[in-house]
Amino acid sequence: MKKIINILLIIAGLTFVSSCKDTLDAPTQSSLDESVIFSTPSLAEGAIAGIIQSFGETNSYRGRFLVYYGINTDAEVYNSLKSVGDDKARLSNYNTNVNNGQMNTADNVWAKLYEGVERANLAVRGLRTYGKVQSNPQLAQILGEILTLRAVLYSDLIKGWGDVPARFEPIAAETMYLPRSDRDVIYKQLLADLDEAATLLPWPNETSVTTSVERVNKAFAKGLRARLALAAGGYAQRLDGTVRLSSDPDLAPDKMYAIAKKECLDIINSGTLKLLGFEEVFRTLNQETGKAGLESMWEIPFSEGRGRVIFDLGVKHTTTDKYTGQNKGGTNGPNPVMLYEYDKDDVRRDVSIVPYEWTNGVQVPTNLNKLYFGKYRYEWMKRVVTSTNDDGLNWMYMRYADVILMAAESINEIDGPAAAAPYLRMIRERAFPGNTQKVDQFMAQVAASKTTFFNAIVDERALEFTGEMLRKADLIRWNLLSTKLTEAKNKLQQLENRQGIYASLPSKIYYRTKADGESVEIYGLNFGDTDAIGASLGYTSNKTWTMTSSGDVVTFWDALFVKNPDAQQVWPIWQVFLDSSNKMLDNKNLNL
Repeated sequence: MKKIINILLIIAGLTFVSSCKDTLDAPTQSSLDESVIFSTPSLAEGAIAGIIQSFGETNSYRGRFLVYYGINTDAEVYNSLKSVGDDKARLSNYNTNVNNGQMNTADNVWAKLYEGVERANLAVRGLRTYGKVQSNPQLAQILGEILTLRAVLYSDLIKGWGDVPARFEPIAAETMYLPRSDRDVIYKQLLADLDEAATLLPWPNETSVTTSVERVNKAFAKGLRARLALAAGGYAQRLDGTVRLSSDPDLAPDKMYAIAKKECLDIINSGTLKLLGFEEVFRTLNQETGKAGLESMWEIPFSEGRGRVIFDLGVKHTTTDKYTGQNKGGTNGPNPVMLYEYDKDDVRRDVSIVPYEWTNGVQVPTNLNKLYFGKYRYEWMKRVVTSTNDDGLNWMYMRYADVILMAAESINEIDGPAAAAPYLRMIRERAFPGNTQKVDQFMAQVAASKTTFFNAIVDERALEFTGEMLRKADLIRWNLLSTKLTEAKNKLQQLENRQGIYASLPSKIYYRTKADGESVEIYGLNFGDTDAIGASLGYTSNKTWTMTSSGDVVTFWDALFVKNPDAQQVWPIWQVFLDSSNKMLDNKNLNL
């Protein structure tokens, strides 16, 4: 499957023919006959490849959506955010322009996601018409997988652009141009689709198809349904510009929490997934084992020559070395305040947040304004990346820890903190291995009320998923986007000036290269560290630990967001698509 986007794409051919009937001679019926393709499992498999191809195109997930959606939050930032007027920064700082140079092209992510939707629609129609899925388990599994992939595409369309056109049938002359649809219509369709998909799909490792994390299985379909239920029942910026809950009684929060609870408990009780050690989760990802039934639930499969996960989101290598043939990494990184949000005994911090980069094969400390996501590392890969433009690492779209925390959140809302506590405890015990006393103290404190437990979930999801691009959607559905960004802005300012809880932190870090000749040892990153102790250690080097750079026009904290985040929770539809929409699309009620 790793090479899936390189194979002959039957469904891509169908899509191309459907959209180009007026300019190309029609193919022979035998070569592209839907009745043959979608009644033959080996041919229908090509539909999956065609949809995945849309994920991996140059301007799709590969080089745009994964990099720029989800930035900036209280957990993650665009590392060059102080260039506030740059088109990349504007994708992140809630001041996006409709003619954005990174996005305003006809082949960009909006087009690629809808290309994938159209390919899925063709396949769904074909399988329902010709597949006899009630009696053919192979074709049923393919239909379940395609319904789930279509839900992934629509989920991300809604996250990126809010209320978008709803297309659940192949394009016809009368549906060529569509306006924005209320997202509730789409959510209800996706929840129904995923409910059906789960009945068609096998569990991880139940069949030979679901032994790989690159193929959709029942657990992922259920997990995605839980995630979409929480989004549908949460807050969002609506077509009228207001941030509010849905007015559709079918999507009431209590009903959506009930769906999320059921789906998450189904997954947990199935016993088909397991938590790994926290570092092991990401070493397994970087080593590209691809095994289902561990913590990763589904991954976007990139071939070795596609995908920019480490390239943009990983620990930076400023030069090529024995670990990588490309000097990339670090377009995005953790919000600096996250370095100080973790307890000193929390094993997740040093995996999630890296305060150094590699130069000539040696780790060198960066600055407080440029940290890296340690979950994605060239040095953890089994192969050396030779491409100058892509790294080929898969994107882990969902993992089991997300299901456990969604279960904790949902059960707290429905049944209260005592019933929800065992699920949050699972995540805390992994974060503090062997430290039962600290876990017990934490759980007793947060389980005091439904409110304290909810607040603990809000914080825990930041600690657990920093760098995984879940935070922005979480904050939006909780109606906490502006609140948490404002809190982060204040914390950043206090951190830089060593005020408030940061007052006792040292102004410098002190460091040296370890005996292995490549690893760096740093003092000064923890509460309780002092400049006096640092200066006495005899380390070979020190530097001021600051977010300020020479020539700064804007401060780091002021660059975090330019406009009210709640007035631009989503991107505008790009000008190229407005111009080609027959005046059916617009960006009214967005603060542009």
